[in-house]
Amino acid sequence: VTGASFFVFSGALKSSSGFLAKSSIVEDGVMVQITPENMDSLRQALREMKDFTITCGKVDAEDPQEHVHIQWVEDDKNFNKG
Repeated sequence: VTGASFFVFSGALKSSSGFLAKSSIVEDGVMVQITPENMDSLRQALREMKDFTITCGKVDAEDPQEHVHIQWVEDDKNFNKG
C-alpha cells in the first residue's frame, strides 16, 4: 500500500507497448500511465463516484505486478479541523 500526495493519470500509453498500465513514484506522488480506453473508463467511474481498479504490468505476464485501486470513502469532516 502506498499513500501519495497526488496522482497523475496519463491516457497516452499505446496498446502496442505490451503493458496493461505502468505506474511510477514521482516525488511524493504517483503517476499511472494507461491506455486511452482505460482513461475513458476511469473518467466515467470518477463521474459516477465508483471504485476503479487499474492492473499494471506486462500484457503477457502470468501474475500482474501491481494494482492501483481508486476507492471512494466516507468524508471525514473532522480531519485536520481548525
